[in-house]
Amino acid sequence: RAQLGVQAFADALLIVPKTLAENSGLDTQDVIISLTGEHDNGNVVGLNQHTGDPIDPEMEGIFDNYAVKRQLINSGPVIASQLLLVDEVIRAGRNMRKPS
Repeated sequence: RAQLGVQAFADALLIVPKTLAENSGLDTQDVIISLTGEHDNGNVVGLNQHTGDPIDPEMEGIFDNYAVKRQLINSGPVIASQLLLVDEVIRAGRNMRKPS
């Protein structure tokens, strides 16, 4: 079950390059195939939005704030679980109000 959750999370993260490719007018499937191929080879990979080719972001001078990205990825599952807990509390409150 944990493997399915990790796979779903990985698929959700693929939305970023898919959206970048789509907004750049590139073929989304070709871009994802080339990016995952480079990633499977162990390379850090980014997307050149002009050509659709995989690039090494460091070689191009692109530096993201790693700490912010890591915090966002770590916060996503926590926020989702908190939202699910709120739903459970609301459902329990409704069940307590029902006359027996």
